[in-house]
Amino acid sequence: MIRKSIHTQMRHEMGDKKLFEQAKTYAFDYMDTIAARTVYPDTRAIANLARFDEPMPDNPQAGEDVLHLLHAYGSPATVAQTGGRYFGFVNGNVIPTALAARWLSDTWDQNPALYVISPIVAKLEQICEQWLTDLFGLPLDSAAGFVSGTSIATMCGLAAARHTLLKRLDWDVNTKGLFEAPPFRVVVSQQAHGTVFKALALLGLGKDRVELVPADAQGRMKADKLPTLDANTLLILQAGNVNTGAFDAFDVICEEARQAGAWVHVDGAFGLWAATCEKRQYLTRGIEKADSWSVDGHKTLNTPYDCGIILCRHREALIEAMQASGAYIQYSDQRDGMLYGPDMSRRARAVEVWAALKYLGRKGVAQLIDGFCENAASFAVALKEKGFRVLNDVAFNQVLVACETPTETQQTLENIQRDGVCWCGGTVWEDRPAIRISVCSWATTSEDVAASIEAFVRARKKTVENLQPL
Repeated sequence: MIRKSIHTQMRHEMGDKKLFEQAKTYAFDYMDTIAARTVYPDTRAIANLARFDEPMPDNPQAGEDVLHLLHAYGSPATVAQTGGRYFGFVNGNVIPTALAARWLSDTWDQNPALYVISPIVAKLEQICEQWLTDLFGLPLDSAAGFVSGTSIATMCGLAAARHTLLKRLDWDVNTKGLFEAPPFRVVVSQQAHGTVFKALALLGLGKDRVELVPADAQGRMKADKLPTLDANTLLILQAGNVNTGAFDAFDVICEEARQAGAWVHVDGAFGLWAATCEKRQYLTRGIEKADSWSVDGHKTLNTPYDCGIILCRHREALIEAMQASGAYIQYSDQRDGMLYGPDMSRRARAVEVWAALKYLGRKGVAQLIDGFCENAASFAVALKEKGFRVLNDVAFNQVLVACETPTETQQTLENIQRDGVCWCGGTVWEDRPAIRISVCSWATTSEDVAASIEAFVRARKKTVENLQPL
């Protein structure tokens, strides 16, 4: 009886569309009130999350009640990332057209594993592959795989490198594994992102066996400290240091690597997009000489979560590293998406990437990047004028800020986060705490920057008052 009744209930809900109208109303309410919310949920909203604590229901529930609970107590407990004053981590906003495309795509509920499962998504992946390689100035026959984020994209790029380097040593890692495999070298900056070391660990390459290259005061790999490279080397570079936004010297380092026959992977989670903007292209000069690149859509391009992209100059190397087989798998002479990433079943991420790129065009993408960089520069100038210390050369969208003492910096950050006007994250730079501002929302205005500056000043004043002896 339950089986029959729940099927009947779902057919009714799909037919009358009331649930979807309710969801639309809630979504529009969230959009309309986002600017008035504190950026981080207040104590009441956090406390109300207890409303979700209950045993698993035995019987079907009314769909409208499920949505009401989610909106009434879930929406207030979200972080207002789609507003203009969220600067914590490198979490992008969402372009309206891309969000609308995501809604439609979710209704399609396509699995892009094979062309025969979804011709439309296969086509959009092919188009996005062409557009992205062109935008970034990469070899036009490079392959693109659409994954959850740069963490997985990096792992895919390093897997392709591992497969290729071991193949040169007459070792097939797909069939023989890593047991007794001949060693190859991994060279990486001491300032590499944690996800790089995570990927190396997952691939059995180990964090402790890598060769670390010193970085300069901005977090760039010191090119003159690079060890001698050879064709037995995987070299990992960075486009956009997660703290300073600094870029490695790709032109010089990649040329040296290419002459030696080394494989170069570029971790470009948010920074690779600098290549799409004429004013910032100098930061990525030489990236086209690399072999693979990882990048996010959900950061700088402002597509919805989750959306990462692996790009690889050597299409067959990526396909071989991501190898999959099965008698039931029906490959085609068209694009089969599962060849370019670790997943078979996954979201149709290319739909919103295509929608964002189609909507923005080249000039729109450049304007988006310029906006982030200009707002970051405004932050730096205003904060210096207010007596804060800016610790980095602001070349892209990252600003590192500190007060006079580590204690003052840490307590000022805590006061900023409690204030609710804006939200920034903390980090450690040169063994001292710092406030990290990541500007990557299309919605951020000069008014948002000004309001956030005042929040910084207010937070520091409160800190200084609390630190003064009685």
